[in-house]
Formats: sequence, structure tokens, C-alpha cells
Amino acid sequence: MENLTSLGSVSHETGNPTDQHLITILSIDGGGVRGIIPATILEFLEAQLQKLDGEDAQLADYFDVIAGTSTGGLVTAMLAAPGDNNRPLFAAKDIKPFYLENSSKIFPQRCGRITGLLKSLVQPKYNGKYLHRIIRKNLGGTRLHQTLTNIVIPTFDIKNLQPVIFSTNEAKQKPLLDARLSDVCISTSAAPTYLPAYYFENSDDQHNVRRFNLIDGGVVANNPTLVAMSQATKQHDSCGGFLIISVGTGSSNKVEKSYSAKKAARWGVFEWLIKAGGSPIVEIFTHASATMVDLHTASVLEAVGSDENNYLRIQEDSLVGKSSSVDVATKGNLKDFGNRAKSTEKTCF
Repeated sequence: MENLTSLGSVSHETGNPTDQHLITILSIDGGGVRGIIPATILEFLEAQLQKLDGEDAQLADYFDVIAGTSTGGLVTAMLAAPGDNNRPLFAAKDIKPFYLENSSKIFPQRCGRITGLLKSLVQPKYNGKYLHRIIRKNLGGTRLHQTLTNIVIPTFDIKNLQPVIFSTNEAKQKPLLDARLSDVCISTSAAPTYLPAYYFENSDDQHNVRRFNLIDGGVVANNPTLVAMSQATKQHDSCGGFLIISVGTGSSNKVEKSYSAKKAARWGVFEWLIKAGGSPIVEIFTHASATMVDLHTASVLEAVGSDENNYLRIQEDSLVGKSSSVDVATKGNLKDFGNRAKSTEKTCF
């Protein structure tokens, strides 16, 4: 509750902290349908802030930066894109119903396990058409510079082999990066093997054109906390500290239980990619990246003199089996995510 009290000191009318040197950040991980976990947690957070500051309060009012990767990028855009009366397009309470309604259409559960595996060897598992359509329908022609607070969404350009970090602040300074939010969200969600890579072009008033060949931002930063901190320090001349809430999409302890050096010593390419219903190489990279983000974030906070209590990482780490998948969009699995999120939020706030 200490973190909520600190956020309550932020004016939800101006969006600026009472102490102008304290930078507030909300970070949301990638994770496909597991995005329902942060959606549930953020609904609770926004409701608590409304108890402090009134029913009109919404999350975009409290954070200098909202960052999200992949599914977290979509949540970020929903929280920060302008809707009616220049208020956020989605309240936090509207995001979970969005996932419940659309997840099974984005990730249709039609193929059997073997058929799906064979299909994914030669093409993306899903064509992405419904996802692209629903994103464009909701975000329309809104561009990055129009968001109600600064947002940060990582992607990766596979042609240039370089990360591309889209942010409101950069978009205001560099028109070629002022892309449509719909293009940014489709790009950061283009998870290799699951959804197709995404190409689009963006131009400025001088008719200069930049071409993007993008995939999921998760290959850059599945937890975008450090990316958000880096972008925030560019925006502010001086930084007296951070107040950060980083929300994960759940993780599995299966790596520790299932894999060992003795077993892995005999693996070839196929076993590293697909083993026991999972992907060891992806899971290991994901766990390693998440751990390093926590370590580096703690170091940065110490360097700028921020209290360690100003960093709250919320993660449900007991996912197993289907619940650890990013695309099993069955009603039972989605309900399980919501229940796990409610259990987690009680221990964090």
C-alpha cells in the first residue's frame, strides 16, 4: 500500500509528481494471452487510485511513462491513447473484457497438437488478420505523439538487425518515428513462429520515408522497465529518483524442475527448440533476461538514490502446463489467469 500512497501524491489532473524530480513508470511485460494477468492487476490498481482521488482518475494520469512489450504494448496503447473528451481510450477495467472477448479469435484453437506443430515448422502458427483488424479498429489513425502520457514500446527490425524503440517523446522530435499506434502495436506483437513479421512505412512532411521490418519487442526487452528508465532520463534534465511498478505476465518454474546439464548435453537443435511441450532455449532466455532486468534496475535505482521500495515487481511465478503458454486461449485457461492475478494482487497492494 506504500506504493499506492506514493502514487496518490501524483496529481491526476496534471500527470506530474508532487516532487517534479521523481519519475513515475508503469512497465508491462509481453506474454500473449497471459496479458490478462496484468490487465486484472491494473484494474485493481486503478480502482484503488480512484478511491484516493475520485472516479475520474485513470492510470495514464499517474505515470510519466507507461512502457509495454508485445501484449504489454497493446495494453500500454489502450491505457494512453486518447478517447472521448481527451481521456484514455480504455479504462483499466475494460482491458480484461477485451482479452476475454478477442483472445480466442486472435489465437483460434483449431489444430490438434501435432498438426499445429507441423504447421508452425513452415509458417506462423496464426495469420494475425483478426489481431490486425481489431487493433486498427480501436486505435484508428492515432499517432504516437498524441498519447496522453509518454509511452515506450520496443520492437526489433530484422532487416537492420537493430532494436527500434517507439516512444511519444522520440516521436515529437523525430517525425519519421511518429508512427500510427496501430502499426506499433501490430509490430511489437509479431512474435516469431506465432504471428507474421510486420512491414510498414512512415513519412514526414518533407516526404522522407522510413521503412520498418519489425517483429516482437520481446526479443529486445520482454520486461521493458530498463528501456522505460532510459527513455525517461532523456526526457527529464535531472532525475531525483524513480517510482516504478513493473507487472509481469506470469512465469513458470518448469525450467528448474525439468532441465539439467546431463540432459541438455545430448540435445541437438530440435531439442533446444522443442522439448516436453515447451521451448527450452526460449524459456531460458526469458528467465535470464527477466533476472538481469531486476538486477540492473536495482543498480540504477541505487545509483540515483531511489529507495528500493520505489520499485515494485509483480509476477505470478507458478504457471505450469497450458497456463504457461502464450496462445492457449481457452475459456478455462483465461479464467485461470484472472484467478491467479487476483491472488497475486492481494500480496502486492
